[in-house]
Amino acid sequence: MDGQDGIDRWLAMPGARRLVPADADYPSQLAAVGGRPPDLYVLGDVALLSRPQVAIVGSRNPTAAGRRVAAEMARGLVAAGFVITSGLARGIDAAAHAGALNAGGATVAVLGTGPDICYPRDNRPLFERIARGGALVSEFPPGTGPRAHHFPRRNRIISGLARAVVVIEAAADSGSLITASHAADQGRDVFAVPGSPLNPLAAGCNALIRSGAVLARDAADVLAETGRPQAENSHQDQRLVSTQESADGKSRLDKDYEMLLDALGFEPASIDDLVDRTGLSPRTVASMMLILELQG
Repeated sequence: MDGQDGIDRWLAMPGARRLVPADADYPSQLAAVGGRPPDLYVLGDVALLSRPQVAIVGSRNPTAAGRRVAAEMARGLVAAGFVITSGLARGIDAAAHAGALNAGGATVAVLGTGPDICYPRDNRPLFERIARGGALVSEFPPGTGPRAHHFPRRNRIISGLARAVVVIEAAADSGSLITASHAADQGRDVFAVPGSPLNPLAAGCNALIRSGAVLARDAADVLAETGRPQAENSHQDQRLVSTQESADGKSRLDKDYEMLLDALGFEPASIDDLVDRTGLSPRTVASMMLILELQG
């Protein structure tokens, strides 16, 4: 799209909006953002921008466990009434967006391109799902392609929209740490999922925790700090909570195994070490280890 004509054509699309700070729908929480965007281009449900949000960000090349943690974190947070916000990048971002939508919740994607351009291209199906069941947001006008400096810049909007930022699997030089830094500057809560000190993808998260970020194993840890948002749609919230409750038994068991596997790390560990690292009882750890050995 070229110039104002291109913007006008995009704004003629159903669900397309251009917000400025004077508009009632412009999210008030962005007032705390340095360099508040003078324009926000939104495709989808603009009301989501003013609802309570938690941002989930992390590695573009995560482990399978990291993707699962992101999806389950998103599922637990939408069940509590939060909208999930992220940046539509590969990896943790995509897993968080999809986790929210798959749980029947809503998600906001803050783009480093114009609102009409999907980047990376292989996230196109997710891009379209978010346009239908969430909101695509950009400070860049339609037709703006991906540029390296846009992505760190948009991170201040991700954190600015949210009450809290959760970082999952971030290396020491991860761009997710920029989002966490913005969040701290903006007075948002910062959470990080810990990992083995031998795992390079845990280096950034472990450093955040050492610097004062709150350790988060799951959505319950986040909710213990943030509390639950006021229910704005009691019928939907009850449906989501019911879905969450029906899966609690299996989810808790899966989380214990994930925690145990993470505690095993990359080197041998005794039962006592695993008890210390997981907080599980010696009998539980021994039983789970036996099952894991039998399963290969």
